[in-house]
Amino acid sequence: MLETPGSKTSSFAGGAEVLADVLGRIHLSSAVFLRGEFSEPWAFASTDAATLCQIVQPGARRLVLFHVAVEGMFTIRLDSGEQATARAGDAVVLPYCDRHSMGCPDGVPPVPIASLLPMPPWHEMPVVRHGGGGPRTRILCGYLHCDDLLFNPVLQALPRLIHVRPTSDQAVQWREASLRYVVEQADRPGSRGETLLARLPELVLVDCLRQYVEGLPAQQTGWLGALKDPMLGRAIMLLHAQPATAWTVDRLASSVAVSRSVLAARFVEALGVSPMRYLAQWRLQLAANLLRDQPQLGMAAIAERVGYDSEAAFSRAFKRHLGVSPAAWRKGAP
Repeated sequence: MLETPGSKTSSFAGGAEVLADVLGRIHLSSAVFLRGEFSEPWAFASTDAATLCQIVQPGARRLVLFHVAVEGMFTIRLDSGEQATARAGDAVVLPYCDRHSMGCPDGVPPVPIASLLPMPPWHEMPVVRHGGGGPRTRILCGYLHCDDLLFNPVLQALPRLIHVRPTSDQAVQWREASLRYVVEQADRPGSRGETLLARLPELVLVDCLRQYVEGLPAQQTGWLGALKDPMLGRAIMLLHAQPATAWTVDRLASSVAVSRSVLAARFVEALGVSPMRYLAQWRLQLAANLLRDQPQLGMAAIAERVGYDSEAAFSRAFKRHLGVSPAAWRKGAP
């Protein structure tokens, strides 16, 4: 389980654990850090998501990226018009890798990012340098490859652009220490810190999303808003922690100390599905992970682990949802 600053003391503690767990199921992997060293005036324009995937991680289906301002500031704009200005310590997350431009000050014609990137493969952390020699901006960029999902509540729920400001001294210190570590280790290839370095983009991303969710208004709907709701967050946490339990709406409602009707209504209102439908989707996501990652496990064992009474019941549910049998899906899984 990934832990980030405040995840054990915040009122969002349970939601943070669910968020980290779901992100883990997304199989964030092949993380790439890239350093940007810019001087005013400067600006660059990204490529489309498919082209960036081929540059950063050939064969990737989806990239999640973030930019952290280490020094100076920048403004980022999506083609859709959304924008944010980030200062030192801030991060921006683009969950869908939308085409965007970045720079400082405003109005500088952007150059294509592809013209600035060194040619892959990158055996060390690449550094992008650009600008006119004025005040400096240093940026750390993280690119994370993630698989397409059967059930992806996180990636379905996020806005196109997330601007995260540190919410506490602890968050500032953790992020600054993490970024210093990344920069130091990048200059020491072959060091013992490479395993942690490979996971730091994931940790930074989880921290950013946790802070984003904590800042959502109380009336926020959707999966992320539900994590903040004391009753729904607890119910979701139980379903994620104990997917193989023989849950019913009555049993789940009793576990979170509300009536069956209240729980069912709130689930549909916030998430658009019933509690049992949500559980069924989550079980199939877990099953898909097991089918892909543990080829030694038989179908009966997988069925039992994710809460189905029999292999036949599991196979029917899987095929109904995906259109193919578990065995066929495993054979063609990436």
